[in-house]
Amino acid sequence: MTNLTAEVVSIGDEMTSGARLDTNAQWLSQRLGDLGIDVQFHSTVGDTLQHNIDVFRTAAERVDFVVATGGLGPTRDDLTRQALAAVVGQPLELRQSALDHITSLFSKRNREMPSRNEVQAMFPVGSQEIFNPQGTAPGVDVAFDRQGKRPSRVFALPGVPAEMKRMFDQTVAPRILESVGRRSHIEHLVMKFFGIGESDMEHRLGEMISRDRIPRVGITVSSATISLRITAMADSPEQCRELIRGTRQEILDRVGELHFGDGEDFEQYHAVRRELDRRGQSLVSLELGNAAKLAGWFASLGKTATYRGGFCFADLPELAAVFAVAVPSATQTLLEKTGADWLLVVDAYPSLEVEAEEPLPAAEVRFVVVGPDGRTFSTTSRLGGHPAIVHARIGKAALAWFRTVLARESSTADSAAATTP
Repeated sequence: MTNLTAEVVSIGDEMTSGARLDTNAQWLSQRLGDLGIDVQFHSTVGDTLQHNIDVFRTAAERVDFVVATGGLGPTRDDLTRQALAAVVGQPLELRQSALDHITSLFSKRNREMPSRNEVQAMFPVGSQEIFNPQGTAPGVDVAFDRQGKRPSRVFALPGVPAEMKRMFDQTVAPRILESVGRRSHIEHLVMKFFGIGESDMEHRLGEMISRDRIPRVGITVSSATISLRITAMADSPEQCRELIRGTRQEILDRVGELHFGDGEDFEQYHAVRRELDRRGQSLVSLELGNAAKLAGWFASLGKTATYRGGFCFADLPELAAVFAVAVPSATQTLLEKTGADWLLVVDAYPSLEVEAEEPLPAAEVRFVVVGPDGRTFSTTSRLGGHPAIVHARIGKAALAWFRTVLARESSTADSAAATTP
């Protein structure tokens, strides 16, 4: 079957009021697209029963799959179960398996389960449970009969992103594939890149990002980092992984010099830590201007011998010259006092105090790396962009320069070792 369609429904007053950003809908749309499902609608509805019924009924009539998030908690404003029961014309019934799981979660936390949580074990008659390994809100899988068409399938998931994502990947995606007679196993790999724009990346990949390619390669961009998601569907996990390996290598053949790692949450600072860990070395950062992106990113890693701390000074760009160029002894003092092997300097982050939300014009930013032997490696880039991303872009460019220096030093060392008698 071709041209399968879907609608993503987001439920909650916090969504309709704008109090919370709806990232679930974006994530689900990408995942459904990976499965070859055309997402045609996004709907957002508050915590009103009749409005929920109307939204679910409309969605189920016009698409093949509906995936909803939210409204599965134990409170009185969580109405997804009741709405689904009304839409399919079936009463709610208690599922003992779901109740036992919820009870066990409270027991493991040494807490007594409130009686109100029993409502989370209620399901429309004829529906299936979607197991939630992390929380107390199981999902609901129910079919909706459409006159003259194949039944629509409605999947209701909790709004907590970590729970929702795991339940979709482990249960919903396989059920969608099974229901349409497609291959039953699906695997993903996300590759990360920096140093190229989206249009240039698409040009270099060419036909690899075609929607009908197998495995499929999807492209997304976030704060100048490009993610390529490889999605493989096959008869077994091993076949999926083999398809992914081949596609990954083909991507590396085309844009391998821009690749810094794999994984949904993998960033350049993870790559730097990994490389420094391998070398048994460490880094200290110095950031000038109106941000301290490097310090924040490395601090998020927790306690690690790889990162010895970050220094930041606002509106004092002349300090970069003092530390990195004009007074080498000051540079060595900073390295010695922190015990770091490497120093990375950003000179400097621009001010974001602009009257309008317009892109900042490109301006020169200098990146300086001081190595263990006291040598200095410097480069200058012209960087600008929207105020929401420009500081992150500069910080990522600094990390890319540092990674370049590390790679050059490794290459030089390898060449020297190869020519030594």
